[in-house]
Amino acid sequence: MGKIKENAFVKKVGFNRIVLVFVLLMMYLAFGVLTGGKFFGTSRIINTLNYVYFLGFLSLGVTFVIATGGIDFSIGPVMFCCALVSGYSLTTYGVPMAASLVMSILIGFVFGIFNGYLVAYWKVPPFIVSMASMNIAKGIAAVFTKTQSVSWPQAAAEGGWYRNLISLNRIPIGLIIFLGVAIVCAIVLNKTKWGRYILCLGSNEEAVRLSGVNVKRWKMLAYIICGTLVGVASIFFVAAYTTVQPGYGDQYNNEAIAGCVMGGTSMVGGLASIGGTVIGVFIISLLQQGILALGFTKEYQYIITGLIVIAAVYSDVSARRRKN
Repeated sequence: MGKIKENAFVKKVGFNRIVLVFVLLMMYLAFGVLTGGKFFGTSRIINTLNYVYFLGFLSLGVTFVIATGGIDFSIGPVMFCCALVSGYSLTTYGVPMAASLVMSILIGFVFGIFNGYLVAYWKVPPFIVSMASMNIAKGIAAVFTKTQSVSWPQAAAEGGWYRNLISLNRIPIGLIIFLGVAIVCAIVLNKTKWGRYILCLGSNEEAVRLSGVNVKRWKMLAYIICGTLVGVASIFFVAAYTTVQPGYGDQYNNEAIAGCVMGGTSMVGGLASIGGTVIGVFIISLLQQGILALGFTKEYQYIITGLIVIAAVYSDVSARRRKN
């Protein structure tokens, strides 16, 4: 095992990422065999990708927050709030489609500012802030829509062009956009001053502050990036599923965080991998489809996802103990 980890290719790509890709392939083959080959059908691939798109943007966003040593459990409800408020404005008040999509991103952006300001400047614990934001997002969505579900236009309807964001002439546009955004996030996190400060905050915030860096600004930036990507996630959610109901979204918090942690992002901050997050999201999405294909209910996925989070966090803690 030691020789494998010392291999030049393995070092460049990352041992953890290679293992995750192997796990992803084995899962795909296992589900295919267990379902008698039905899982290899095009419909399952499309369903998996539809899940990847919105969950992927949630995971990319929360990766920045976790990298600072923080956490955000409001991303799912905020995503639904973005989709409900902008969708209700579209269907009830006649707001143009393009403006509704921008509104979705802006709502997520505002929540990012709200969360970041409370955590960075008021020093409210991230857990408390995210719990409060979760309830605020649910409340705003329910009040604005009068607790009614919102159905975005179908592909053939007027304004249905937004659904081309996930697929156009059988080309997976959504996958291209998601991977493109992931590359940008990886560059920001690993190659820019912004990213270095965000990672350093998770490693040793006090040392960063003593070096003269405005830690409040950079911590708040992580939450703003997260909120903006949550707004983007809401667009891809409605592009895939069209109908949104108030009061939901919590279930996607753990899945998004599981994708991050599984991919190598440390829950205590200071270490993050965008590439690992992308692979982790594919594993979670494939797991969701596999469980449904085997005839089990989604509740089983919650159990497995919880176990994955525990295993990933334990692995991270163990690795840090060995280094120390």
